[in-house]
Amino acid sequence: DWDFWIDFKDRRLWPTVTPISAICFAAAAQAFFWKRFRLPIGATTVVLALLIGEWINRYDNFWGWTFFPINLVFPSALVPMGFWLDAVLLLFGSWLVTALIGGLGWGLLFYPSNWPALAQFHQVTELDGVLLTLADLIGFNYVRTGTPEYIRMIERGTLRTFGKDVVPVAAFFSA
Repeated sequence: DWDFWIDFKDRRLWPTVTPISAICFAAAAQAFFWKRFRLPIGATTVVLALLIGEWINRYDNFWGWTFFPINLVFPSALVPMGFWLDAVLLLFGSWLVTALIGGLGWGLLFYPSNWPALAQFHQVTELDGVLLTLADLIGFNYVRTGTPEYIRMIERGTLRTFGKDVVPVAAFFSA
């Protein structure tokens, strides 16, 4: 759920939960391709397959069924991390080095590689005297009935809302 909606791509849980869950698929495919074919393309292949599947999911389910704006439900960009993981395996040829350096890079590259698509939704806006991000404002206007509001953690009135110190810490723990 942390990767579905633009207002849930927050600075604490999204940079932590999504890379940790996505690296499982990439590592399994990388192990298969490296062991069977000696090709370092497993992570990139599965990341591209996940991206295609996620875009089909976003378009059919969010736009096709509920007419939710498609630019507010984009999937995470995992391709740079897949390239990184495959490049580390290609250069070193070691599972241990790939797990340590590749996994570290996977977690640390996640937020910067998604920032160009996400930055426009972190703009400052004010609604009735409350300082919010544009993503939070969108979350208020497009209410999803299946999502309880207590899950949303919105900090109001400070610039910590806009990703100040917590993002590097979350990326470090993800790595």
